[in-house]
Amino acid sequence: MPQIVKKKKKSFVTYPRYSISLYIIIPAIFSGMSALSFIVALHVVGPYRFLWGGGIFVLAFLCGFLLICLVLKPVKQFVRETKDLMVFRDIVAEERQKPVDDIERYGQVLRNATEILGELEAKESFPEIIGQSKTIRGLLSQILKVAPTDTTVLIMGESGTGKELVATSIYKRSLRADKPFVTINCVAIPGNLLESELFGYEKGAFTGATARKMGKFELANGGTIFLDEIGDMSLETQAKLLRVLQEREFERLGGNQLIRVDVRFIAATNKDLPRMVKEGNFREDLYYRLNVFPLILPPLRRREDISVLTDYFLKNVSRQVKISPEAMEHMKMYSWPGNVRELQSAIERAALMTESGVIEISDLPANILEEDDRKTSDAELTESISIDDQLKRMEKKMVIRALVRADGKQIKAAELLGIKERSLWHRIKKYGIDVTLLRKQQNL
Repeated sequence: MPQIVKKKKKSFVTYPRYSISLYIIIPAIFSGMSALSFIVALHVVGPYRFLWGGGIFVLAFLCGFLLICLVLKPVKQFVRETKDLMVFRDIVAEERQKPVDDIERYGQVLRNATEILGELEAKESFPEIIGQSKTIRGLLSQILKVAPTDTTVLIMGESGTGKELVATSIYKRSLRADKPFVTINCVAIPGNLLESELFGYEKGAFTGATARKMGKFELANGGTIFLDEIGDMSLETQAKLLRVLQEREFERLGGNQLIRVDVRFIAATNKDLPRMVKEGNFREDLYYRLNVFPLILPPLRRREDISVLTDYFLKNVSRQVKISPEAMEHMKMYSWPGNVRELQSAIERAALMTESGVIEISDLPANILEEDDRKTSDAELTESISIDDQLKRMEKKMVIRALVRADGKQIKAAELLGIKERSLWHRIKKYGIDVTLLRKQQNL
């Protein structure tokens, strides 16, 4: 029944709207067809039985076909409208080389669309963090969850992975973003001075204390304090820090007045804290107080962002420089023990070394080239590395060279190599060669 709604002598009719899931409609339709077929089979005799049965079969087929068309219509329209976009061109090229049915092709396009949207979301939400890999996007989603809370965060990762950058991102997206953000590097301050920096001191507390000084905790009151490299803090200072974490109160050095603070804690370290706890070098109770919401930053060698980071650093060098695909492949194979910080330094040095405006393999720092040569020598001497692995390495280099000569066009590259286009596509996938990057570098 329509419902009459009156308001200010005006009336209008509102009709209730109902929606039923396709997961119910489609099975219900085919169940009804099956039931109808069963009833007809019981009551119809003679030659008309087959006619009725055939009619119901055709009707069921047409209903199923119509439903599939209705469901897939928006998907087909999406694929058709996006196939000419730059970000989807490589996907379309791959589809021409790999015969797949419609469902698989639609699924492939939608999966890539999800990847692209995830990359755009990461770029828009965290412009200060450069990275679009799944690992980094997972890290960013964790930051979004913990940032609006007052939960203590422990950031762990190797040197150069961006721990301070992550801490700053958490602070900027927290409810305390308009309050102080105080940073203290626990390894940069000698142990005997760290306590006075954290807790402050009263006049005459020690030789040279000529006036009262507020500590970092007081300065951070109402806001956030970031304790960087907390793994280097002495056990004595750890005990005093634990009290602040538990009670949110402390005393200045040389004083006896309790000072209460409202502070959010973010800590970071490049040390293996669980191992330090077992060895007795880090307090177990403090570790569990800090490790409420751990964030583990991946090293650069486990990320897929070297190309993205390289492009970003190249845009910030003093001259216009690009990097050759061969040099980029060497960069990807390097282990990067210094992580993002080392990558930035390597790019800046290589940009200064190149005379042609294009960073080649010879322009890369010696440690990158030496590691590559060492890997090759070790591979030749180690029994676990077979001749097949060496041939694969050579094959990969040949494919990259052909793609470079062909300006990233796979059809032309296949002709240069004397193989079929589909065979080249399989090799590109096998070795994880970034054709998009090759084409981009050639077009710079």
